[in-house]
Amino acid sequence: MTKLLITRNLPQSVVTAAHAQFDVTYRDKTTVMSREEMVASLSEFDAVLPTLGDLYSAEVFAAVEAPRTKLLANFGVGFNHIDVAAAKSAGIAVSNTPGAVTDATADTAMTLMLMSARRAGEGERLVRSGEWQGWHPVQMLGLHLSGKRVGIVGMGRIGQAIARRCHFGFGMSVAYFNRSAKELDFPADHVTDLTELAAQVDVLVTAVPGGGETRHIINATVLAAMQNHAHLINIARGDVVDEAALIQALTDKAIGGAGLDVYEQEPHVPEALRQLDNVTLLPHLGTAALEVREEMGLMAVDNLKAFFAGAPLPNAV
Repeated sequence: MTKLLITRNLPQSVVTAAHAQFDVTYRDKTTVMSREEMVASLSEFDAVLPTLGDLYSAEVFAAVEAPRTKLLANFGVGFNHIDVAAAKSAGIAVSNTPGAVTDATADTAMTLMLMSARRAGEGERLVRSGEWQGWHPVQMLGLHLSGKRVGIVGMGRIGQAIARRCHFGFGMSVAYFNRSAKELDFPADHVTDLTELAAQVDVLVTAVPGGGETRHIINATVLAAMQNHAHLINIARGDVVDEAALIQALTDKAIGGAGLDVYEQEPHVPEALRQLDNVTLLPHLGTAALEVREEMGLMAVDNLKAFFAGAPLPNAV
């Protein structure tokens, strides 16, 4: 029977489905795997179901001369923690779980947009502090989102889902930065220069994959181009945003605010960022709904089942 390692604690329904098909070793922990564990996994298991933070680097693959593992069935759409080229050179396929995360991640983007624009985190802290003095006409005035202009950085599945919510739900006009123009079922302007896009929108939302090509795509230049009332929202990967440059922009109040679900050095969040009132900070909640995590896990199991049945890999990376 195919030996499978599940590297992190998952919903029970997913673990049960995996046990029905494979000889499962279940690492029921919330912590990422160590280098030693990852190296051992490639020698001891036919397949591994890893997730964000399990850093299967080129060095890890190089440490195993003849890996037993044939598939890394990643739990999640993002796979920048896996060196895919090194995996393939070692004869190991990689899959992910793209469709399951789209709506949940888009919903989180909208949550952050509303929280940041309407100063919801700041307001909640005020109420909890016991220092709220009651309603008055100029209390905590924020940005009204309806009818504003949103800029989407990356118009893939998630970017399009965010744009639809903005257009159809809030009557916002949409512009986007992407390698190529997209055929969409709503009006949207394709802007080929990211700095130009940043200058013309009220909310700038990142929805690009992580990795070398997108690292610090939101940098000091882009932030400086934003209008001083505009908000930055990051639901992509932490290193998409130059965190030091963002801290400076927020400290200087050069932008209206920011909403972040991801960070450059998770789970570390800089003290300087945590002390700012004009940023909303969530603990990587993007897909944190039970039914979504179940769907992601079952999609990973389906990838495993297809692969070891000799069928085409449904979600090959």
